[in-house]
Amino acid sequence: MATAESCTGGLIAGACTSLSGSSDWFERGFVTYSNAAKTDMLGVPPAVIAEHGAVSEATALAMARGALAHSRAQCALAVTGVAGPLGGSPEKPVGTVWLAWALASAGEVRAEAALQIFPGDRQAVRHATVNAALAGLLQRI
Repeated sequence: MATAESCTGGLIAGACTSLSGSSDWFERGFVTYSNAAKTDMLGVPPAVIAEHGAVSEATALAMARGALAHSRAQCALAVTGVAGPLGGSPEKPVGTVWLAWALASAGEVRAEAALQIFPGDRQAVRHATVNAALAGLLQRI
């Protein structure tokens, strides 16, 4: 498994690697907080971010696919969102998070994304994102 994290800043990778034996299944984590990091580390096209924004379905999907492409993992999850308290807008209020999952099988990649709007402060949004991302991955594998 690989992770590509923006708004959680590595919390998902931390949650995974806090488990004994995780070296058997956790391959790597990417913390891509800036747009440049999303492009440099995951190959997210700058045009995707420019057209859709960093917090978007298109960017989350590109992040998840990029985590697979830049690792040896068979499954990846990605999160990008507005944890707050700053950064929200009417279109993307604080708590807006796009989650994406990508799974490789028989040479093909299947990816899907989901939008969540989590209530609470920065810490609550980040922790809810960790839980939703991992639960979503478990549902898909």
